[in-house]
Amino acid sequence: MLLDTASLYFRAFFGVPEISGPDGTPVNAVRGLLDFISRLVGDYGPTDLVCCWDNDWRPQWRVDLIPSYKAHRVVEEVPGAAPDVEEVPDPLQVQVPIILEVLDALGITVVGADGYEADDVIGTLATGAGQPVDIVTGDRDLFQLVDDEADVRVLYIARGVGNHERVTNEWVRAKYAIDAHQYADFATMRGDMSDGLPGVKGVGEKTAATLLERFGDIDGIVAAAHDPDADMGPGPRGKIKAALDYLEVAPTVVAVARDIDLGTPATALPRTPRDPERVLALAERYGLESPMQRLVEVLTAR
Repeated sequence: MLLDTASLYFRAFFGVPEISGPDGTPVNAVRGLLDFISRLVGDYGPTDLVCCWDNDWRPQWRVDLIPSYKAHRVVEEVPGAAPDVEEVPDPLQVQVPIILEVLDALGITVVGADGYEADDVIGTLATGAGQPVDIVTGDRDLFQLVDDEADVRVLYIARGVGNHERVTNEWVRAKYAIDAHQYADFATMRGDMSDGLPGVKGVGEKTAATLLERFGDIDGIVAAAHDPDADMGPGPRGKIKAALDYLEVAPTVVAVARDIDLGTPATALPRTPRDPERVLALAERYGLESPMQRLVEVLTAR
């Protein structure tokens, strides 16, 4: 089980009522994340679990290709190799270090990679995993990793962790009329304003799906746009040609990396906390006794 951790703790922050620990520190995102993990582990019983981390939420190599990539979320540009500062509510920002402390005390593995997003960590761990993989996220971009033959699916939490959808290739085809392996090209053409991706002007989901069904992928679509004998109408042909510069770079931005050097992280989900005394201390300090106890009980019961 691979968790898109930020997707989960953002959802917890906005979905769980405000609550503070004994010292006044907000902890609703911490509590919510712990309860989400408890529910997912209890429902699915994974042998391995990784909290995948955004070491860089807006990698420079993606920005170099498309400068608008996530630009609207930047509150401070940081020169050099450090990531730009993302717009995050202050009451959530203070909880992120606590989340890392709690996960470490429990012995739940956190994996990030400098210069890459959590999506890329997920893509790398999911590819060639040699076992069934469930990816937990509210991000549609990860649909591109769905692979029925390799038993990789997405548990899509857009409607809530308790009301998630199990995304398989059949699910993707029923919703978008494409196969999951085409999803990255589909998203490239459709665009995504939440990520600052403009897409191909005038090409929506229906046209993108039709073009992919007919020509297979973006390379095939571009080739067809240049081929006067190809079965492509003048409208789509003109729109594709007008977007050639974008289509040359955008697929690299949208595609999830699958080959990062992550070493060999220990992914086994523990049955008992790594540091029980620290777990108790953190629970007492931040008023997390109930969610910590629930998660420890779920881990032990596996």
